[in-house]
Amino acid sequence: MNLDGKWAVVTGAGGGIGGAMAFSLASAGARLVLVGRNSSRLEALCASLPGTGHRTVVADLVTDAGRDSVVAACGTGPDLLVNNAGVNHFGLLEQQSEQQLRQMIDVNLMAPILLTQALLPQLRASKGCVVNVGSGFGSIGFAGYCGYSASKFALRGFTEALRRELADSGIRVQYLAPRAVATDMNPPEVVAMNKELGNTTDSPELVASELMALLASGKPVRQIGAPERFFARLNSLFPGIVDSALGRNLPIIKRRAMAAAGRAG
Repeated sequence: MNLDGKWAVVTGAGGGIGGAMAFSLASAGARLVLVGRNSSRLEALCASLPGTGHRTVVADLVTDAGRDSVVAACGTGPDLLVNNAGVNHFGLLEQQSEQQLRQMIDVNLMAPILLTQALLPQLRASKGCVVNVGSGFGSIGFAGYCGYSASKFALRGFTEALRRELADSGIRVQYLAPRAVATDMNPPEVVAMNKELGNTTDSPELVASELMALLASGKPVRQIGAPERFFARLNSLFPGIVDSALGRNLPIIKRRAMAAAGRAG
């Protein structure tokens, strides 16, 4: 995808992954509409980007007003929409509040669905591209991430269905699935758990480079990490094997989840 002079919307731009994606896209010549909740972070990011003409939108995408403000900022429409904004609450299901569970569904699933819907007329006109940023946990259900996995499994399904629905429209629909990433979203217990389990943790910059590779490839899906790709495939074919493998890690996951719940009070 040639990004020179194109408009790209990045949601969750105030976070580590979103900021790295914005920088990579701007370096490729794109003009950015940076969407997030933290005005100071967005302004600082905007000032640091190569190129000119970038815009910031402070918005809560769960609300109608927030999505309307993004649509208004896009003018005649974006060439690329990156639905990156997300939230996670690590913990056992019985420890989590209804508010936490609803927030994950609203932010990770409903917001990208409704924002994509709102921007479809402009994306049709530009024959643009939608990239939904999911997770490896959108292919593998993982203990301690019930609500998060539910939201990302659903986002992956939405992406697949939308890609097929828009097959004759000229709009490209793609899905990027990161694995663990070093961002502020992870509480100390998750950082410690990933280290104890030997899980690879990527930098936001690596995820941004994978986004650029996905856009260049034109392929529908890009899952980061060869072991993660293999495990996702294995889970789809022989879930019992994955049940057994992940079951061995359950005591560690539960211990870290209990520690997180205790710290939260």
